[in-house]
Amino acid sequence: MRRLLFDTLRKAPLTEPAPSPHDPEIAGLIAQLGQSAQARLGRSLAIREVDAGSCNGCELEINALGNAFYDFERFGLHLVASPRHADVLLVTGPVTLNMRQALQRTYEAMPSPKWVVAAGGCALDGGLFAGSYACAKGVSDIIPVDLHIPGCPPTPTALLKGLLALLSRTQM
Repeated sequence: MRRLLFDTLRKAPLTEPAPSPHDPEIAGLIAQLGQSAQARLGRSLAIREVDAGSCNGCELEINALGNAFYDFERFGLHLVASPRHADVLLVTGPVTLNMRQALQRTYEAMPSPKWVVAAGGCALDGGLFAGSYACAKGVSDIIPVDLHIPGCPPTPTALLKGLLALLSRTQM
């Protein structure tokens, strides 16, 4: 046990380098997304996120959108606690049998127009959990999906690009 502790302390941390603090691509992408939401809806974009049984990798990336680097709320995009206030339902993970009814009720509680985004490989077809006795496959088998954002997990930039694609292609 002692040896493991000392070996761990001697090694460098296993982290990715932080994104550049002045990345014009990300700043432009977030600004464009905010403008698109304002033009399409006449207000900010409200997103309700539902974890339907994921490993939490996608949630970490979604939470990164609200950190000091991405700070997507400064452009009017925000996560909401109630589906009654949401424009977009962002679903992660394979839909477990325990979450199936909750996901359907969340979708039904949303006002129109409403869009559903499935984020990550598991939300598409169950991913690693496909065929499990506890999973009901992907999100599109439960509720209609407007956009799928691939990745395991999708990066914050991929999530922003996906939301922008959703707003730019959707007709009201």
